Amino acid sequence: MGSGLTTTAGKSVLSGINFPADNVRALLDTMDRAVVVASRDGQVLMVNGRAKRCLEEQGKHNLTTLNIFEEVLNVRPQEISKRIESGENDIEIAGRNGSKSFQARLRWIPESDWIAIQFANEVIQKEENGSVQPTVQELLQEREITYRNLLAAYLKLQEVNRQKTVFLASAAHELKTPLAVIKGYYDLLLSNSLGKLTDKQKDILEESKESCERLVRLVSMFLNYSALESGKLVLQLRENDLRDCLEEMAGRWSEAFKRKGVKLDAQLDPSIPTFKFDYQKVQQAAANLLDNALKHTPTGGTVTLRAKPHFWERRVAEIAPVEERRRFRLPRPNSVEVSVTDSGSGIAPEHHQEIFEDFVRVDRNTSGMGLGLAIAKRLIQAHRGKIWVESEYQRGSTFAFLLPMDQS
Repeated sequence: MGSGLTTTAGKSVLSGINFPADNVRALLDTMDRAVVVASRDGQVLMVNGRAKRCLEEQGKHNLTTLNIFEEVLNVRPQEISKRIESGENDIEIAGRNGSKSFQARLRWIPESDWIAIQFANEVIQKEENGSVQPTVQELLQEREITYRNLLAAYLKLQEVNRQKTVFLASAAHELKTPLAVIKGYYDLLLSNSLGKLTDKQKDILEESKESCERLVRLVSMFLNYSALESGKLVLQLRENDLRDCLEEMAGRWSEAFKRKGVKLDAQLDPSIPTFKFDYQKVQQAAANLLDNALKHTPTGGTVTLRAKPHFWERRVAEIAPVEERRRFRLPRPNSVEVSVTDSGSGIAPEHHQEIFEDFVRVDRNTSGMGLGLAIAKRLIQAHRGKIWVESEYQRGSTFAFLLPMDQS
């Protein structure tokens, strides 16, 4: 064609529009940037002279078969359509095509359902050695576009995560009531209130009850996780005895340890004073550690629950006066250290950090959803404490956490 503006059909693609095609050709050819008009599926409808030259430099000589989205912008037409239907009428895309980088701006024209594509930098500066060197303006534009794309992706992930949390909470609430009824029936049958059971019947019911209790713990874990994710965690800080808290929790777990043949040894220092903490939340955190230890300790092994006063020297702590430091040779305990030690398979050092993340399970052969340690970490951190693990592979593990006594 003689003119700079090129259409991909023999007749004008501007028929039916209320302005002369010649005027549009003249207008597009005067633009100092490459402009391409395409259909929703990526078919090229028209290009101005600058765009045609750029496409030909890339070896795109046959514009009638060229899909501008897939072959030049490296994006699927379906993705462009999806973004338009979601309300984006002005789309920015940055990337590379071969040795050239580009920034393209896509504008949807509702009346014709066309998409006008304007390339911001089809001409790239080159150094004397021939290497491609983008300008500062291009780098700033690319950074801005990348930031916007990352922000959009982050917001989308946040929404997906919120929907996941809502789903987990709804599913857990639906399962909680029927599981409680089933557990109640197991207790009723095992108490012989409905008739005497044979030894085999009793064994079957006890095994079924154990599975039901495991489901109850999973449901409870889901509910706690959803509460933590939604920011609804509220601590009930009251003056409590930590030894009573841990003894009660260990008593509830003693039957599960006996069934597996694992010894549970509780060593609670009697000198631990009462202090403010959330009784249920600390009990839940310690129970999650016991549950984790029981899963990874073989029959015949031992799990030890310890609690003792501890001096936690934090950088934010106030330095005691000289007179007080002289009176006490050792620092006065300001926290309590609670630990659970098992004789299981241990954890390799490279996994010590990730095991406290959501849905992480190092040993795929064990049951659970990988939430117990993550929930324990959040509960302890809510008390302004810290939690950690000391372990070597095949040498057992010790999970410990510190609780400050100066909760306010």
